[in-house]
Amino acid sequence: MFAVIKTGGKQYTVAADDKVKIDKIAGEVGDIVTLGEVLVLGGDTPSLGAPLVAGASVAGEVIEQGRDDKVIAFKKRRRQNSRRKRGHRQMYTVLRITEILTDGAKPSEKKAAAKPKAAKKPKAAKADAAPEAAAE
Repeated sequence: MFAVIKTGGKQYTVAADDKVKIDKIAGEVGDIVTLGEVLVLGGDTPSLGAPLVAGASVAGEVIEQGRDDKVIAFKKRRRQNSRRKRGHRQMYTVLRITEILTDGAKPSEKKAAAKPKAAKKPKAAKADAAPEAAAE
């Protein structure tokens, strides 16, 4: 199943487990966000929205928030001693699409918690064990 979503004035075709780089949306890394502007739901029986598909949404996990490379806007008017140089860095968000929801369903939180971070052992525990061995 795929969906065509609209965000930031652009349209994207997405499916489950896709990574999409979109214009910045609110959310911290690891948060689940819901995009509600679904234009098309595809699959066995595609449904088109007029303009949006009723009750459909797309859930995704925020992977990264960042800024793109600098784009230089340089304007020059020849023989007028007039020039202007401006730089711009666009903010972006990278999403991993977790699920495509229909009929007003809510996103499940279990998808985001599927990858727990492994706890690291503190280095102090190893340092404490070494002097005891040397004392014996």
